Amino acid sequence: MTREEFIALCDGKEKMIRTEYGFSQQKMSEVIGISKKKLVEIEKGRRSLGWTGSVALCSIFSDSDILETAFGGYPAEIIKSLAFDQGEIIYKKTMGGHVWWRELEQKNGYRIQQNIISKHYRILDQNNQRIGSSFDYEEIKLHLDHL
Repeated sequence: MTREEFIALCDGKEKMIRTEYGFSQQKMSEVIGISKKKLVEIEKGRRSLGWTGSVALCSIFSDSDILETAFGGYPAEIIKSLAFDQGEIIYKKTMGGHVWWRELEQKNGYRIQQNIISKHYRILDQNNQRIGSSFDYEEIKLHLDHL
C-alpha cells in the first residue's frame, strides 16, 4: 500500500465513518479539523483528505469498525509503515496475529506475518513483539535474515 492508496481508502470511508458515529457534516469537519465545504467536496469525490487529514481521521476514529475492516485491524501500524519508510520504529507487544494475520515464514524464533486485508508484512519475535513492518516483502525478508 502506498500513501496515495491509503489516502484514497480514507477518502472513500470518511462518510461511512461519519455515519457510523452519527455525526453531521458540520460536527465531523470540526472533529477532523477541516472546513465543512472541504468535507462536502471530499464526500462528493472532488477533493481529498490528504495525508494529514487521513492520519487525523484514522487516529481520532481508531476504534471504528469501518476502519478496522478496511485495514484489517487498527490503521496505526499502516500509518507508521508509510511514515517511517526506512526508519526504525519501536513497537508495542502484539496479540500474535490471531485475527488479521497469516504466518508466512519462521526463522530462529522470529516469524513473518502478512495482514490479510492491507497485505503489509511484519516480523514478530517469540514474545509477539513487533520487530519491524513494511509493505515490501523483500525488505522484511532481509530484515528477518539479519536477525
